[in-house]
Amino acid sequence: MKALTFRSFGDSSVLTYQEHPTPEIRPNEVLIEMKAIGLNFADIYRRKGNYHLEGTPPYLLGYEGAGIITKLGDTVSDLQVGQRVAFADVPNANAEFVAAPFDKVIPLPDSISYETAASILLQGLTAHYLTRDSYDIHPRDLVLIHAAAGGVGQLLTQIVRLHGAIPIGLTSSTEKAEIAKKAGSEHVFLYSDDWVEQILTLTDQQGVDVVYESVGSTLMDSFQATKTHGTVVFYGMAGGDPAPVDPRFLMDTSKTLTGGDLWNVLTTREERVRRAGELFNWVESGHLQVAPPTTFSLSDGKRAHDYLEGRQSTGKILLIP
Repeated sequence: MKALTFRSFGDSSVLTYQEHPTPEIRPNEVLIEMKAIGLNFADIYRRKGNYHLEGTPPYLLGYEGAGIITKLGDTVSDLQVGQRVAFADVPNANAEFVAAPFDKVIPLPDSISYETAASILLQGLTAHYLTRDSYDIHPRDLVLIHAAAGGVGQLLTQIVRLHGAIPIGLTSSTEKAEIAKKAGSEHVFLYSDDWVEQILTLTDQQGVDVVYESVGSTLMDSFQATKTHGTVVFYGMAGGDPAPVDPRFLMDTSKTLTGGDLWNVLTTREERVRRAGELFNWVESGHLQVAPPTTFSLSDGKRAHDYLEGRQSTGKILLIP
């Protein structure tokens, strides 16, 4: 089979599209012929050597995708050859074929395309747990969403509105502000402005109920924009490491800091299928709009990495074998 591989850490020039052994499946695995593969910032970090990678070179990136089952392991009974499936957390996805453990495989409804599944699973399941587990959104909550024009940001905005709450977006440009508004943000502020003061003015100096903080370096600003008894949900640091938080500060302000990681939520096959099923239902009903992805051939992976790393995208980037 063909795969996008690399042998040493570095910029996108280390990526090579080449022949690679087709994986041998174990008894509890299925072999999936890939139709669409999600590209994420985690792939950039792993290519650079900032995230842990298992095995030995040549390495394969990719953890998210969708395709069709071509072979079943001996102990797999609930799936079948020819079935359309997807996954959010199976390694070595940057290839024409992937060996996936049975418990990580999510069946696809006929109405959900491979492209939609590969666009929504990782980011959509993240938005799902952030609004259910990290903080339970209630009607009329004021919700501040960092990077509101990004993939997770747009989905978060829509899910917040589904719960009857009021999303407020933060973006880096007027162009991205328009995207955030189109996704449903009630108000959008720019990072280049004094957004904390603007939000306090908007809320009569009270602040918002919850902030979804994915930038990291803005953590203390997020606390300033949060009301007394409010919550900051920290789930990413795209803009750099956050400042340390003194527990005394949390006590004095009666504010809550909580974290979130998808892998602490997707602990069983039942959880994966249940949560993905809710996402798919929202898409099928039209309540959740998935922005059209930007697609690259898997063989053109270098250009796709450069596109993502250059922050040119506002929606999902897919690699197509």
